[in-house]
Amino acid sequence: MPRALVLGNGRMLVNFDDRLNMRDLYFPRVGMTNHIMGHKNGIGIWVDGRFEWLDGPGWTVRTGYEEGSLAGESSARHGELGLELTIRDAVHFRDDLYLKTIRIANLLPRRREVRLFFTHDFCVDESDIGDTSFYDPGTDAIVHYKRDKWFLMSGHAGEHGIFQYANGTKRFAGAEGTWRDAEDGWLEGNPIAQGSVDSCISFRLDLGPHSHRTLDYWIAAGRNLEEVRRLHRRVRRAGVVQLLEHTRAYWRSWLGKKRWDFKDLSPGAAELFYRSLLVVRTQIDRDGAITAANDSDILHFNRDHYSYVWPRDGALVAYALDSAGYSELTRAFYQFCRRVIAPGGYLLHKYHPDGSVGSSWHPWLSDEGPQLPIQEDETALVLHALWHFFERERDLDFVESLYASLIKPAGDFMVHYRDLRTGLPLESYDLWEERRGVFTFTASAVWAGLMAASRFARLFGEEEDAAKYSRAAAEVRAGILEHLWVEKLDRFARGLTFSGGKLVLDTTLESSLYGLHAFGVLPADDPRVKSTILQVEEGLTVKTPIGGVARYERDYYFARRHHPHVPGNPWFICTLWIAQWYIATARAKADLKKPREILEWCVQRATPSGLLSEQIHPDTGEPLSVTPLTWSHSTYIQTVLMYVRAMKEIEERARIAEAWHARS
Repeated sequence: MPRALVLGNGRMLVNFDDRLNMRDLYFPRVGMTNHIMGHKNGIGIWVDGRFEWLDGPGWTVRTGYEEGSLAGESSARHGELGLELTIRDAVHFRDDLYLKTIRIANLLPRRREVRLFFTHDFCVDESDIGDTSFYDPGTDAIVHYKRDKWFLMSGHAGEHGIFQYANGTKRFAGAEGTWRDAEDGWLEGNPIAQGSVDSCISFRLDLGPHSHRTLDYWIAAGRNLEEVRRLHRRVRRAGVVQLLEHTRAYWRSWLGKKRWDFKDLSPGAAELFYRSLLVVRTQIDRDGAITAANDSDILHFNRDHYSYVWPRDGALVAYALDSAGYSELTRAFYQFCRRVIAPGGYLLHKYHPDGSVGSSWHPWLSDEGPQLPIQEDETALVLHALWHFFERERDLDFVESLYASLIKPAGDFMVHYRDLRTGLPLESYDLWEERRGVFTFTASAVWAGLMAASRFARLFGEEEDAAKYSRAAAEVRAGILEHLWVEKLDRFARGLTFSGGKLVLDTTLESSLYGLHAFGVLPADDPRVKSTILQVEEGLTVKTPIGGVARYERDYYFARRHHPHVPGNPWFICTLWIAQWYIATARAKADLKKPREILEWCVQRATPSGLLSEQIHPDTGEPLSVTPLTWSHSTYIQTVLMYVRAMKEIEERARIAEAWHARS
């Protein structure tokens, strides 16, 4: 089930599904570790002798955000029960607190007793072995802990705190969990449980006819009992409402640091731009890790997740954030890359948010012998993004601090990791992580990375290095034009693979060919680029009412059906790459019609709360794989910025022409 709400502060990240079940809780690093692991942490209601979970069939649930903020604003209504809930929640912008306030409205003309239940199905440190949950009488709270991860749950309804509680065993020895105990509206009060445990707390409210009451609930996360008790006392002193207001104000100020003129884009497109900035922010750890996604539902498909730092994704996200003026987030990412780069000057497949090497399916050995298990574009794009950072920020001291430890090692690696016969990079895995070869996207990224290294070297007076990197870049570019252009197809190939010691062209139609112009190998209006992109658009557009662009022909990943009209599932990034080419070649306002339509397509295909998945179903439009995907949101941000800049340039040219004609 895709995530409908993501709330975070760079240390604590909380995700909800579209039925308002908390499904993921990461602390103290974004993406590491998940203390819920996708299990339901839900809300139950008891009224008039009847119990219903909020994800039951009788509820109409709407999930969303407050405009311009990382605060949730959701509702749930049950006609038969005669109840309506309005829920506002957030992770505090500074403290490791999840805060929730619920307004419970009685829709019937009689007085009623209502009980709300909150379940806590934790797997502290991603395991249910050796957990403890207990009732803490000093704080009137339930506490779950293991080692140095502690979570305190409490709340109050007016002057009254927890009504009842239970701690028990879950999914072991026939025990289902305390959530089952809640379904009769009464909790038995067991004060402590150890092992595979869960807990539940309830609150009691008396509601008059057609009246409402408010309930506050919170989770404090810390390293020990005193830390969570201290945060609990802070909530009791300040109040949930005030802390939520502080958080709203912070995020609105964060978004408001720059005023944007969105030209003729719709209010929906502008709102998705702001939402994308906020969503991307939640996926970034305070120590610089830009994680790909943190939707744990993907665990059901391949027993792994997206809570890693792919240097490629991170570099392209950083590029978009720098373009938007949020370089305070990206500096830590570049420092992260400096910490993790291998002694040989390359970046590996992916990393955990703490910088340790992530899982991989890329082997260190092939039939031909030892090989590097890398995607070389990941190394190259970090330098490409870093030069973009410098162009915008002009922070000489910062980039100088990275020259000897990141820029030069990566530049030297890219110079030497090449085939002397072709000038192209040696084999590595493609950006989709599926095949090994020499790919147009990777080669284009390496050209951009080498050009960035050359510019940095010249900036610091390292003329010998500058010439070396520039010369290698020229050879890579020449290799692309000689070996990857296919005259009879009038387009570039996906890449080259080696078979029997020979180079074999892979001419599969491939969306990532956009890298030729995006990274600067060729201008966007070069006839070869134009022909390539137009063929990509025609051949990879999903010809169903859903639309969008697939990654490549016959894409199998999460494939829902195989049909000539459906080359693969539509991906947000691939669809936006087409928009970026149209923007790059626009000379008049009319030329921006297609990219504007693509941006509106993204608005229509986002979830109701404004989240962009990795891909969508070609027939239904439902999110597939992970939601949200950081790369999807950052690509939307970058495309909007390109659109606005292009529109400004077109308008400026028109004003100059008009003034010239007026004078003449």
